Amino acid sequence: MKHYFDTNYTLPRLILLVALRVAIGWHLMYEGVEKLLQDDWTAYAFLMDSQGWFSGIFRSLAGNPTALAISDQLNMWGLTLIGFALITGIFTKYAKIAGMILIFFYFVAQPPLMMSEYIFPGEGSYLWVNKNLVELLALAVLFVYPTGHIIGIDRLLKKCNIIN
Repeated sequence: MKHYFDTNYTLPRLILLVALRVAIGWHLMYEGVEKLLQDDWTAYAFLMDSQGWFSGIFRSLAGNPTALAISDQLNMWGLTLIGFALITGIFTKYAKIAGMILIFFYFVAQPPLMMSEYIFPGEGSYLWVNKNLVELLALAVLFVYPTGHIIGIDRLLKKCNIIN
């Protein structure tokens, strides 16, 4: 099969990798914009509902008004900007790393453990694997198989020697 651009990606692989990047980007950006548009959104309930090994850290974060305000802003803007970067293909290497870190925090704040009951239940019942873990692993795959330098603004930045 023919390889496209300066990679060994076949066209179907390239299309699927870009589609995955854009889909994750859309999900993250939508979540961020939705939170930004709510005047009173806060991560307080999510953090206070934390269970598992690191619940004390997340609950203390929620209990500190300054730390909570910073966390809220980082969460809303982080989701929005990471999602935008993935959709447009700009600074995708950094967006994938930031996305993996952010989603990792979601995962450890509310891990899908046996006997865990959350006040705000998710979309289903999970044991060890949930959508956060799946999305984190998908971003890891995209990090290993980058596409922004082929289809995205990173391609232009690479041509101008702004990124390598």
